[in-house]
Amino acid sequence: MHRRSRILLLGLATVVVLAFALVLILDRPATRSGSSAATAVDARASSGFDGALLPGAVSTPDFTLTDQRGQRVSLSQYRGQVTILTFLSTTCSPACPLIAQQIRGALDELGTHPPHTVPVLIVSANPAADTPERVRRFLGEAVLTGRVEYLTGTLGELQPVWRAYGIVPSLLGNAASPHAASVLLIDRSGQKRVLFEVEELTPEGLAHDLRKLEGSR
Repeated sequence: MHRRSRILLLGLATVVVLAFALVLILDRPATRSGSSAATAVDARASSGFDGALLPGAVSTPDFTLTDQRGQRVSLSQYRGQVTILTFLSTTCSPACPLIAQQIRGALDELGTHPPHTVPVLIVSANPAADTPERVRRFLGEAVLTGRVEYLTGTLGELQPVWRAYGIVPSLLGNAASPHAASVLLIDRSGQKRVLFEVEELTPEGLAHDLRKLEGSR
């Protein structure tokens, strides 16, 4: 066989191999991350909730802290009401202001102006920084003044609460962290029901799930 013919045959074989490899790549199943995302979407669709539905019969640990007006507030006093619980800091940015604004948007969506019917409890993740003045400014900028309870206390009071809810204050606001700020919805019986991670949170989704929990018995 002439040298030129061998070169042509080798080139043709190379083209065939590359074409076959391309077909395999294009025809293979979606990546693991894509499959996980699709599974998460399917799970939400089947549950009817926009947030992540949590396993049933998981009670919320009770706590008593001090609100921005100096009043003692307990989680248990809201038993019988669907309640929003989140852990924020006035110095955590951009996640904490974003979450506060999304909560305000959900309250607006529900038409729950004072006296509001959906209790919102924000527990401080940085009591040293969350001074009364900073809390007032934070709530004012988020248009949440008079619409939420911003709870704080001593480290001795707050640390057991952080541990009970899996909060790591030093990682708050870090979207790459599994302990990043999130929003928990508690049903009337005091059970953890729905969790919104910051990247999934929208006013419409939050309002939708609040209505769904309020409508369930």
